[in-house]
Amino acid sequence: MCGFSGFLTAPRSDFLTDTGVIRLMSDAIIHRGPDDSGYWLDREAGVALGHRRLSILDLSPQGHQPMVSACQRYVIAFNGEIYNHRDLRVELESLEAAPAWRGHSDSEVMLAAFAHWGVEAALKKLTGMFAFALWDRQERSLILARDRIGEKPLYYGWMGDVFLFGSELKALRAHPAWRGEIDRDALALYLFHSGIPNPYSIYRGIRKLSPGTYLSLRVGQGEALPEPRPYWSARTVAESGVAQPFAGGEQEALTELDRLLRRAVRRQMAADVPLGAFLSGGYDSTTIVALMQAQSERPVKTFTIGFHESGYNEAEHAKAVARHLGTEHTEWYVTAEEAMAVIPSLPRLYDEPFADSSQIPTYLVSRLARQHVTVSLSGDGGDELFGGYNRYFWGRDLWRRLGWSPSSLRHAMASLLRTWPPQSGDKAFHRLGPLL
Repeated sequence: MCGFSGFLTAPRSDFLTDTGVIRLMSDAIIHRGPDDSGYWLDREAGVALGHRRLSILDLSPQGHQPMVSACQRYVIAFNGEIYNHRDLRVELESLEAAPAWRGHSDSEVMLAAFAHWGVEAALKKLTGMFAFALWDRQERSLILARDRIGEKPLYYGWMGDVFLFGSELKALRAHPAWRGEIDRDALALYLFHSGIPNPYSIYRGIRKLSPGTYLSLRVGQGEALPEPRPYWSARTVAESGVAQPFAGGEQEALTELDRLLRRAVRRQMAADVPLGAFLSGGYDSTTIVALMQAQSERPVKTFTIGFHESGYNEAEHAKAVARHLGTEHTEWYVTAEEAMAVIPSLPRLYDEPFADSSQIPTYLVSRLARQHVTVSLSGDGGDELFGGYNRYFWGRDLWRRLGWSPSSLRHAMASLLRTWPPQSGDKAFHRLGPLL
């Protein structure tokens, strides 16, 4: 998983006398990277970077972070994995001034890409999940960036005259300058969304970097929060897809989708450590595991959490899929007491309020998998990408039927619906279900 932390402060600050402060921040997220730790300071510039490593690619010391680029301009602390790093390596090697590689980590490829193409152009070439802090020694500026969908977390903000950043709020809270104050507006957002959306966090003045963006902060720029700049837009991509739809027939579409999914899964299976997958028995995780098994020379290790309550139990479906695909399957039936025992740990695990009901089983299946593997793929994101819930289609159909009406009429209808207690609606739909 890996994790990083850091801060930018006044040159020659007492916080930079030694590695004590950045070590405190890194130790707060040791669970993200138990294999290695690293620290990098520049007292004259006022910057510190820390890194906790979970070794996945290039297990040698050549993958150690924070990592300095071959040209000595950039220093990176990086969390994630770049799935097309081998392709980028080949492209960089074709250049007249090809890099002299020290290892085979994706972090080294990223640094070479920044040095050759510049940060924004390189970001547009990266395929993967990532968050990173990059120090530009030439421009004396800090760059923070996050992947297109926001798979990897990144928090940042000013605390007095210290700019803090890191993979988790725990790292920021470990800095001596921390004076966290609950943001009541963010609390209201939590009650509405069951989570705190980007770019807000539970603490006033601390932000989550939005997916598909990066920001740059120069030494001496002042204490205003820098404005993130987008390098990719999901909306633009979706609108482009609608404007230029796939031109082939149904069979051609199936063939192309299969090719793309196989390539994506194959890239994400690249690891120098044991690999597995979460398996619920649903379409999404079943598809991922099937594509993994089709491209693996040995049985894929799969993991499932089961419940004794039949209304919540998907383990039987997962077992049937595992048997059909021939995976090496491990399941754990969790009691209500074992699930409830996780609850006191939730504030430590998630850092800020988070009300998704999947948080407990996700933690439990991760704990189970970690006993056997270091990396696990899952089917998360499949529903959002392929319309896995009826509400995606219902919403579109309702808009087609009602979108023509004046907004005042739609608001009046919405107000009328809200006066109807949800329990009454559930009972009515239950009774009318066979007819509907």
